[in-house]
Amino acid sequence: MKKYTQIHKLSDNRFLNLFKLDALTDSGRPFDYFFVSRRKAENIKLLTKDIAAEGVVIYPIVKDNPNQIVLIRQYRYPLDDYLYELPAGLIDAGETPDMAAVREMKEETGLDFEVYSAGNEAYRRPFFMGAGFTDESCNAVFGYASGTISRADMEDTESIQVLIADKKEAARILKEERVSLRAAYLLMNFLHADQNAPFDFLK
Repeated sequence: MKKYTQIHKLSDNRFLNLFKLDALTDSGRPFDYFFVSRRKAENIKLLTKDIAAEGVVIYPIVKDNPNQIVLIRQYRYPLDDYLYELPAGLIDAGETPDMAAVREMKEETGLDFEVYSAGNEAYRRPFFMGAGFTDESCNAVFGYASGTISRADMEDTESIQVLIADKKEAARILKEERVSLRAAYLLMNFLHADQNAPFDFLK
């Protein structure tokens, strides 16, 4: 049984739009269901059934010290507060997730990023973000960060503080601070990683 009858696009924004479904319960009762998508109306995943990612989250181990990781502390308007996160961003047209990760890392932190491509490919495929309210999916990209932190390429719409955290600080952040879910789960891996093989959890 089809679970909706019509799709209505309710906004017109470059980055994110609101849709309303004329949805149906399992018994056939109609109700309104709202969700957001980064895609054009004709390409929302409800129609295409694909899982291609709209964005990336970056897991950047410090190349010269694998017991450290690059984090950001970013102001988030819906919270009116700062959130500890990993660098992340949208995939531009024509980019691969790896290319987007290199670009976003430079824009958000000023650091260079070397993609780690070994390990199980299953851990780098797209996963959905929050399917109760969006069709967005995301690739995790793992690798090494190097260079000097800089704000030179940061967009003025983003309020970002860049920090280097060791395992003690990462554990404190997980215990005491506001943290995004993506960062929280990846930091759990970081806390248990071997500095001599920091990506072994991808095997």
